[in-house]
Amino acid sequence: MRKLENNELERLTVQEFKKAAKTPVVLVLDNIRSLNNIGSVFRTADAFLVEKIYLCGITATPPHKDIHKTALGATESVSWEYRKDTEALIAELKTLGYTTLAVEQAERATQLQDFSIKGDNKYALVFGNEVRGVSQAVVSVCDGVLEIPQYGTKHSLNISVSAGVVVWHFWMGFHT
Repeated sequence: MRKLENNELERLTVQEFKKAAKTPVVLVLDNIRSLNNIGSVFRTADAFLVEKIYLCGITATPPHKDIHKTALGATESVSWEYRKDTEALIAELKTLGYTTLAVEQAERATQLQDFSIKGDNKYALVFGNEVRGVSQAVVSVCDGVLEIPQYGTKHSLNISVSAGVVVWHFWMGFHT
C-alpha cells in the first residue's frame, strides 16, 4: 500500500469549492477562545462542504496567523460571517428555515447516534466555549440539543473534535 501524494487526491480548487453544492449545514461558534480550534473547525467545514460558519461573541475572525496555522487556507474556501449576538443569530436562522441544535450535555438531549437527519431540512449546529460550553441562553433558544456519547472519565471533548464528530454524522446522513 502506498501513501498518496497531495496532487493525487483530486481535491477541489477554492473556486470549485465555492460553486459546489453544499451540505445544508451551518456551524455557529459561540464564544470560542482558541484560535487553533477556530482554524480546525474551518478545515472540518471545508472537508465536508459546510455552507457557512458564523463566528459569534468573542470568537476571533480571519485573517489571523493562529487561525491560518490550523485552517491551512480553509478560511478562503468556507463562507463565514461574524455576529456579536448568538441568540439573535439563532432566531434569524430559524426564520430562514434552519433547525437549530446546540451540541451540549443537557437534560433531554438527543444522543448523536439516535438523531436522524431529514434530507430536506437545513441545520444550524452550535458549538460552545472550551470551558463553559454553549451558553444556557443559547441552549434555551435552540430547537434541540445533541449530545456526543462519552464513556471515559472526562466531561467533554475539545470543540474542534466535537465539530468533526458531529459534522461527519451530518455528512453521512445527507450522503448515504
